[in-house]
Amino acid sequence: MKNLKYYDIVGMSFVAVLLVSTVAAQKLFAFGPFTLTAGIIVFPFAYIFGDILTEVYGYAKARRVVWIGFAANLFLAIICVIATALPPAPGWPFQNEFASVLNFVPRIVIASLIAYLMGEFVNSFVMAKMKVRTQGKHLWARTIGSTVVGQGVDTVIFALIAFWGVLPGSVLLAMMASGYLFKVAYEVLVTPFTYVIVKKLKKAEGVDHFDIGTNFSPFRLD
Repeated sequence: MKNLKYYDIVGMSFVAVLLVSTVAAQKLFAFGPFTLTAGIIVFPFAYIFGDILTEVYGYAKARRVVWIGFAANLFLAIICVIATALPPAPGWPFQNEFASVLNFVPRIVIASLIAYLMGEFVNSFVMAKMKVRTQGKHLWARTIGSTVVGQGVDTVIFALIAFWGVLPGSVLLAMMASGYLFKVAYEVLVTPFTYVIVKKLKKAEGVDHFDIGTNFSPFRLD
């Protein structure tokens, strides 16, 4: 098997972004007329790393990292529940503040896990299929096209699971619409950056994978 020098770095960066965005997603903030979660500051990078993984290393290796991210996020949720349930030490006055923040994390994690799995697999599938169809040309069309579909799936599922019954319907719709537009715009803006990273990785790794004959089932790790 070919030694891949940077696959683990890209994969770990993907997982780190996912975990940070899960915690930050609890905070809603106003950006002009838009209502956004703070997780949006970093979460679009997950799709950028996902695009890079699929473009350079192929769907199967991207799928492996997606499942590692799933496991890491689940572990985060479990530890947050345990940490919140532990009795506070005498004299430590921040139990209520700690609980008010991290008690909400499990629901956010459930929402992000389901949305993330579906969104990422859709994103990688579209990316891989478009690469074969375009014979490796027009990277910009693949990164943006896959994001339009994948982020649409991710945004709607996450918002409905995480905030249904918590936020008024109008706020929920505004959050979904603004979040989706922001993520797609973000992908468009960083496309030149993605081009540079993809080009350098392909050259450094000596890899440019095309998913011809790939098994696209999400339930595999090989």
